[in-house]
Amino acid sequence: MKNVIIIGAAGRDFHNFNTYFRDNRDYKVVAFTAAQIPDIEGRKYPAELAGSLYPDGIQIVQEEDLSKLIKDLNVDDCVFSYSDVSYQFVMALGAQVMAAGANFVMLGPGDTQIKSTKPLVSVGAVRTGCGKSQTSRRIIEILLEKGLKVVAIRHPMPYGDLVAQKVQRFAELADLEKHDCTIEEMEEYEPHIVRGNVIYAGVDYEAILRAAETDPDGCDVILWDGGNNDFPFYESDLHVTVVDPHRPGHELTYFPGNTTLRMSDVVVINKMDSADAAGIETVRRNIASEVPGAIVIDCASTLDVDDPAVIKGKKVLVVEDGPTLTHGGMKIGAGVVAAKKFGAAEIIDPRPYTVGRLSETFEIYPDIGEVLPAMGYGEQQLRDLEATINNTECEAVVIGTPIDLNRIIKIEKPNTRVYYNLQEIGRPDLGMVLDDFISDKIPDASNAGTF
Repeated sequence: MKNVIIIGAAGRDFHNFNTYFRDNRDYKVVAFTAAQIPDIEGRKYPAELAGSLYPDGIQIVQEEDLSKLIKDLNVDDCVFSYSDVSYQFVMALGAQVMAAGANFVMLGPGDTQIKSTKPLVSVGAVRTGCGKSQTSRRIIEILLEKGLKVVAIRHPMPYGDLVAQKVQRFAELADLEKHDCTIEEMEEYEPHIVRGNVIYAGVDYEAILRAAETDPDGCDVILWDGGNNDFPFYESDLHVTVVDPHRPGHELTYFPGNTTLRMSDVVVINKMDSADAAGIETVRRNIASEVPGAIVIDCASTLDVDDPAVIKGKKVLVVEDGPTLTHGGMKIGAGVVAAKKFGAAEIIDPRPYTVGRLSETFEIYPDIGEVLPAMGYGEQQLRDLEATINNTECEAVVIGTPIDLNRIIKIEKPNTRVYYNLQEIGRPDLGMVLDDFISDKIPDASNAGTF
């Protein structure tokens, strides 16, 4: 029996454990390591989810202790299990593992993907913040227009009570409170809910898939809404990857985004309305090199705001989607684009006004720049976000997150929310692709809703 550390906690790592290690008597998983997500170290992957081989559960520890843990726990294999990191980062960590005496291991689709009984479309991206979620929403919109019942499943974000989060179903906004969601979770689930489709998430992704396939509201198609730049947990009948010309070249140099790209049937080049020509040409050239057989769809990320007058001529604080700025490494998001488009006089730097955990976020990610990430992994971060926004000496706040922050914190300044959606440019478009998918996988689509 080999001793194993799974590097990562609260996402791909739990899935790798559930699909490959949980009932595998050739291995003993002695620890998960925590990275990227705050406040999850010191907990356990619970016995109720870990199975009969782990009656005491599995400890979650800090990744910074990895070299010592390898020696202390006599570890044979370290399995890298998180995403949206550069190739340089991956192999530097691999060198650390090997120097400590263990094997550096990665699990691929063959050992971790689950087969659905329903036709399945998967959507991924080469980096966090490419526009994957708006692409998922556009695909769902098209499928719904064709009379199909679509159930979405989101890449995991289990940061709370893992047993309670084994299988989560979100069909109305009250479910966000019921499941004690973080801001990051709400940003992903709320846009689906308000459009009228059901979305699942949680910890055990085979149990989640089986629940989604038999959803009480019906299910004709599963839509996998991937997270970070991970490759799908499920076998796909149609795989779509989104690339970002604001970060040209990243589609070749980030893990596992390049894997996700290479698996693609369809590649969406997003944000063409705001990217420069050189960036667009670079990603187009790299797509042709990596996946010459893929269909390429050109898209814009169209913006609108509730009240342009709140922005015009004002000194504004811009609040952006947190993971896009942190994990994704972007310096701007939809909020900055909207602030400039609608005539803001100045974008105010929030860093002199941050408090608590948000100050720590800027220390960990010093390249964020003059925008405020909407960090809300816990109650303290929410309160710090609220205080920072209200402390900032600005005339208005531009909310560039996918959710209405006014619903969860009290913003004392004039504010307006930014909306962004995917818009195809010319042909081919997603409608054409999905027509072919339906013809192939659901030939009797005229009877949709009866499967």
